[in-house]
Amino acid sequence: MTTTRYTFVALGLHWLLAIMIVASFGVGTYMVDMQMSPSRLKLFNYHKWAGVTILALSAARLLWRLSHRAPPLPDTMPGWQRMASHATHMALYGLFFAVPLLGWAYSSAAGFPIVWMGLVPLPDFVGKDRELAELIKPFHGLAAWLLASFVVLHVAAALKHHFIDKDGVLARMLPFLNRR
Repeated sequence: MTTTRYTFVALGLHWLLAIMIVASFGVGTYMVDMQMSPSRLKLFNYHKWAGVTILALSAARLLWRLSHRAPPLPDTMPGWQRMASHATHMALYGLFFAVPLLGWAYSSAAGFPIVWMGLVPLPDFVGKDRELAELIKPFHGLAAWLLASFVVLHVAAALKHHFIDKDGVLARMLPFLNRR
């Protein structure tokens, strides 16, 4: 029997990552314009902790997804939309990894170690190198904005399928909509 919904684990990972990515993006865009202060340093640490957690959850999500097929897309969906959906999901997954890895590389190159939750010191991703840090820094920001753009596209497409096409695509990922 083919299921028309994602598994409970897939739903949980999707929504947890969605919340964490939006929150981390918000903190990241807010903290970069702050004056140097204890509050700014605290936000940088929270942002790094979130990034490491996003990276770990993304790995778990990818492993889960590779071992559990997604529900089929509606037969009524045009081929170009199917291709766009697959391409967007591939871009999202790639950016789930690229953004935190670039942040980790930047932090390491800048000489700022990451101690996850203040408890677990992580190894430097690259050696300390100020020139490399300055080279990596804009790529982390650019990748984060690209991820935010794909998230907006993803949400817009889901809402279009729900409110205009009424084809059940969004219901596959919402735990509180009708189960089929």
